[in-house]
Order: sequence, then structure tokens, then C-alpha cells
Amino acid sequence: MSGIYLHVPFCKQACHYCNFHFSTSLKYRKEVVDAMVRELELRQNYLETAPLQSIYFGGGTPSILQPDELACLFAKIEELFEIAPEAEITLEANPDDLSPERLAFFRDSRINRLSIGIQSFADEDLKFMNRAHNAEEASRCIDLARAYGFDNLTVDLIYGTPTMDDTQWAQNVERVLAHDIPHISCYCLTVEPQTALDHFVRSGKAQAVDEAQAERQLVYLMERLERAGYEHYEISNFARPGHYAVHNSAYWLGKPYLGIGPGAHSYDGRSRQWNVANNAKYRKVLVEDQVPFEKEVLTEEQSYNEYVLTRLRTHWGVVPKDLPSGYRDYFLKQIQPYLQGGQVKISEGSYLLTKAGKLLADRIAVELFC
Repeated sequence: MSGIYLHVPFCKQACHYCNFHFSTSLKYRKEVVDAMVRELELRQNYLETAPLQSIYFGGGTPSILQPDELACLFAKIEELFEIAPEAEITLEANPDDLSPERLAFFRDSRINRLSIGIQSFADEDLKFMNRAHNAEEASRCIDLARAYGFDNLTVDLIYGTPTMDDTQWAQNVERVLAHDIPHISCYCLTVEPQTALDHFVRSGKAQAVDEAQAERQLVYLMERLERAGYEHYEISNFARPGHYAVHNSAYWLGKPYLGIGPGAHSYDGRSRQWNVANNAKYRKVLVEDQVPFEKEVLTEEQSYNEYVLTRLRTHWGVVPKDLPSGYRDYFLKQIQPYLQGGQVKISEGSYLLTKAGKLLADRIAVELFC
């Protein structure tokens, strides 16, 4: 199984919490798309397995692309790669971009799944995050997407913001449930270095994340979605049966993928590489028929750490027999305190986080690292 990730590095405006690579200047959008097409040509042999099981347009804001730009990328992918008939083809979209005209084009393209960045249904939260849409658009876009045939939807929500008390968080969760969304991704607000939010917190213009509040809201989320029939298959992801994200699941299960675009990452099972996160440099080098990337061949220790970090976050868990042989005994020793403390359990040979453990996932992973 393999997939392609395309990083579209453009946004209308900068969300205060975002640390992904993007530009709010759209001046060279066409040139960047042309460079992405050329990168597809130069790297068509990166993936050894076929056909593609997933194509994912992320960013940035892929829904900002014009129809001809998106069509150009699709045409090149179809020319160079075999796409499985059942392939999941996802496009991330902001609510304010989902006009009837744009949705009609998406429907008539190969896109069969939309990932909508709702984040909150409350204007106060959206203004705090500096989102480009408002609460009315957040609700309306879901119904509109369904009207244009998109039933395979996932939405993003953010919890733990200073503007969002527990009542508002519960209302956000209920709004999503009322729309019967098959897949929900929920992330705790994180103050990333060198973001606007980081500056606001350090200067006293915004409150730091209240860890106790964030924990309460995560506990509520887990319990409420479990009652609603969702499977908590990864720390931040919940799905109705049969609606796991194919592309993201491949990341967590260590499957190969090709990353296209400035700042995009790739993995072939043995090494990772990442493109320069600079639109101008990316375009300049691709014009010369070269790909501007750095590469790292993973050591056995790095492979162990990555496996533990990703698999521990999922309901597949860590399977000791799948670990590099020299690290199995180490893992089994390090995991004992969490088994005894009730943060980890064993099920059918897999070591899984309990609900209590999910509140400490990152801390536990670090303790298991070599």
C-alpha cells in the first residue's frame, strides 16, 4: 500500500497557532503548482508499490487552488501512477472556500473525501484562532458538501483554547454528532514556537493552554464519542466503523508515501526525506530539474523510536515481535510501570494505551525511547 501527499503551501490568512509551511501571498501559485508537476515527473519511481491507495491534498489550504491548477495535478498523477479503483482521495478545505461552484468542481474531479477545518462552531473561538471563516459558514458548509454528494467527510475540531469553556466544547462535539460526520479529528491547542500564538502568550496578550481544562475536554470527547458509536483508533482521530482515514493510517502503520511540494515529507520504509520549506527556493531548483530535499537513512534505534511513537497512539498498539530484535527486551522492561499503573494494557499480543494512558501518550512514548 502506498500513497501520495501533496502540500499546497498557500493560505488566505495565517491561523495564530499554525506552524506548517505556507504563504499568504498567492502571487506565485501557478509557478509552485508547475514545480509540483515537475517534481511528480522526477520522482515517479520513488514508490516501489502500486497501485496508489490514497492521494491527499494538504497544506496550507488546498481548497484555495483554482480548478485548472487542481486538474493539472490530477492529470499528471493519472499519467504517472496507477490509482486503485477504491483509492481514498482527500482534499483539505476551509469552510469559506466551499462555494457551490467549487464543490461542483470537486464532485466532478476524482476527489471522494473532504477534510473540513471547522475547528469550532463559536465565533469567539474562531476569532481567537484567526480563522478565515465564521460560525455560520462552519455549519452551512457541511450541509452544502452533502448536497453536492460528499458523504465521506471528516472535520477537524480544536479543544483547549482559552476562549472555549467545557460547555462550549460539549456544544461543538454535539454539533458534529448532529451532522452525523463519519470521521472526526480533534486536536488540543498547542503553542508552537515562532507562531503568532507563541508571541501572544509570551507577551501576555493570550493565556497559555490550561492543561487541566484540556484534559477534561479530551476525557469528555473520548467518552461522548464512544457512546455515539465511534472507534477511537488514534489519539486524535475517531471514526465510524469502516471510515478510518486510509492515508493517515498508512503513516501510523509505517507504510511508504511520496510527499510532493515545498515542505513535504516522504518515507520509503528505510529513509525519510523532506523538501525545502521555501516556495521560492523550491521553484528555482525544480526549474533546473532537481528536487530540493534533505534525506536521512534511519538507524535501527530511530526505527524503533518511530514505531513506538506512532503505534502507541493507535488502537493497533505496539506488537513486540514487530520490534527490531535488539529492542524487544528493552521495550518489555520499560513498559512494566505503565502496565502496573493501568495506563497500558495487553490485548491479543498488542500493548495498548488505556483511557488513562491516552492522557499521557507523549510522556509514555518518551519513556520508552532509546
